[in-house]
Amino acid sequence: MNVPHSARIYDYWLGGKDNFAVDRAVGEAMIQAIPGMRYMAGENRKFVHRAARALVEKEGIRQFLDIGTGIPTRPNLHEVAQQIAPETRVVYVDNDPIVLVHARALMLSSAEGRSEYISADIRDPRSILTDEVLRETLDLTQPVGLTLIAILMLLADEDDPWATVAALRDAMPSGSCLAITHPTADFNPDEVGQAVAAATGAGMTLVARTQEAVARFFGDWELLEPGLVPVSAWRPDTPAADPKAAYYWAGVARKP
Repeated sequence: MNVPHSARIYDYWLGGKDNFAVDRAVGEAMIQAIPGMRYMAGENRKFVHRAARALVEKEGIRQFLDIGTGIPTRPNLHEVAQQIAPETRVVYVDNDPIVLVHARALMLSSAEGRSEYISADIRDPRSILTDEVLRETLDLTQPVGLTLIAILMLLADEDDPWATVAALRDAMPSGSCLAITHPTADFNPDEVGQAVAAATGAGMTLVARTQEAVARFFGDWELLEPGLVPVSAWRPDTPAADPKAAYYWAGVARKP
């Protein structure tokens, strides 16, 4: 309760109530640095919905592994996917006990599908991939939609997050898809630099990465159209007036 957590800060930006004073303080400091932070959080969330629809409708994905889930914000990924294909199965992963409580209460599956939550840390991909609940819920011989939404920013370069993501990619079968969003300083170095300073000053790890650095997370997987683009520009329902107003790169790739 006395240490800021990214999931609760994000909840605060989205207008939620599942956050503490320390989260609000850091969230406000980052808003002071980036006045459009709430807008950016909303655009990031909209991408999740668009990507889920695209993977179910266009790629035939019927199971998802969502790492770095955060506090539930409806519609959740499984609700979007199951509205199209009710049999879709989803495993959510996070390491915050508050997320666990809310996920178990709110992330209810359709009767035909399944929605599960496991408590684990992305820094230990093996613990995720060998989890009994994941193995019971997902068939890792069939394509999986792996989603890493605004989570890789919490891993420092010296922790080699590219190797962590590679381990997750390697465990996915052919036809799987990987969706990533990641904050960047490419569009506004000054504002993002101040936001990173506010987060790190509060004891958090927050890394903004270039387009090239984000592209490395996809390895040799084939980027789907329109490629690695500003989050608001990835298959928008309506074109954004300024796609670079949300400082995130976003992309989806398919495993050959």
